[in-house]
Amino acid sequence: MTECYQPELSFSSIGRRKITADFTGGDLTSNAGLLLLRECDRRLGLARSVADAVHDPRDPARVEYSTEQLVRQRLLAIAAGFEDLNDHDQLRFDSALQTGCQRLKTLASTATLCRFEQQNRSVAFDLHKVLFDQFVARHKKPPKRLILDFDATDILVHGEQEQRFFHGYYDSYCFMPLYVFCGRHLLVSYLRHCRQDAAKHSWAILALLVKALRQQWPEVEILFRGDSGFCRHRMLDWCDRNGVKYIVGIARNSRLESAISGYLELAKRWSHNGAFKISLFRSFQYAAGTWKHKRRVIGKAEYAQGGPNPRFITTNLEEEDAEKLYREVYCARGDMENRIKDQQMDLFADRTSCHRWWPNQWRLLLSALAWVLFEHLRDQLENTQLARASVATLRNRLIKAAAVVIKNTRRLRFLLPTGMPDREIFCVLASRLVPT
Repeated sequence: MTECYQPELSFSSIGRRKITADFTGGDLTSNAGLLLLRECDRRLGLARSVADAVHDPRDPARVEYSTEQLVRQRLLAIAAGFEDLNDHDQLRFDSALQTGCQRLKTLASTATLCRFEQQNRSVAFDLHKVLFDQFVARHKKPPKRLILDFDATDILVHGEQEQRFFHGYYDSYCFMPLYVFCGRHLLVSYLRHCRQDAAKHSWAILALLVKALRQQWPEVEILFRGDSGFCRHRMLDWCDRNGVKYIVGIARNSRLESAISGYLELAKRWSHNGAFKISLFRSFQYAAGTWKHKRRVIGKAEYAQGGPNPRFITTNLEEEDAEKLYREVYCARGDMENRIKDQQMDLFADRTSCHRWWPNQWRLLLSALAWVLFEHLRDQLENTQLARASVATLRNRLIKAAAVVIKNTRRLRFLLPTGMPDREIFCVLASRLVPT
């Protein structure tokens, strides 16, 4: 970066003491915590795996920035809170990001990264394989049960992107990506347009996941979980035929409501007409017009201050009582919605501003891969106060750390603040991530 003379700046004094400032502090960074994520990436081999999945048509003899470096630059920048490609015009000079990318020189420019993001369909498929392989590698022994949470969300579109359509429910132009989580682990981040059923392609994705998981762990029990948007009879029939358990919401109708009408009256009476909330549960057999056979349905007869609030789910789980299935198994899917918020708000999965479709899918997957880095970081925080911290909290307390950077021919030193609030946790992470 070009250096030029900067005058001394004067500020209002404190008593007789003058307050001045200048720009002679040397090489500093506010992203020193990227050193931790650099070690996470090194242990996972994440950027290297992504680079192996991306076809690079460039002439190797003329390449200054390798595919792995470009991937790592984007991942670490997103993790540090820089969502736009334009940020890299200045960020490419940041010493912490350079170190994270295994370079001591200027990083790739915005134009280089923009050209790199012009990916295609096959790359999107291969990157999902990377997500799956990372998920499998986290298990030291075969799991007994895996719960696959499916959910769709909206990404508002403000430009003239390919496949943009107006959605009446959201009252805006948007995309409608599909996410699949298993616990806190992200398996699918699939961009879709909104001119279709919210469950579009979910059946095919479920089938691919089940096949891949059973190849890894033949004895594992798989439970498919979703809201009423995924209650499609063909999908449920497939689960029944292939030994997949399911617990999904079902839209209420007059037949379902009549099945728990007595329970609703009882809940109304016990709640003293909504003075406080009462919920009762009933399990019964029900078949919609398109279903081939009856299925177990659990109805929640709830009465609160706002009046009756009946809810229904259908499942092929038989061993547990209705209330336990509803409260402990089905309602637990609400945690997935928090994970989607992390993707959209903290890892910028909604930055689908490219005109072309597949670069936008690429950006969605970059956010998913950045999530993998934070999950590995969180694994090392066991038995600390940040063990369950959100991405935003981890970024603010650990990644956005100020440091003076001193470079010479033999050493690269990051001088962190003596009074750093999370100094002890930072030291714990460094000792757990870096081999002795």
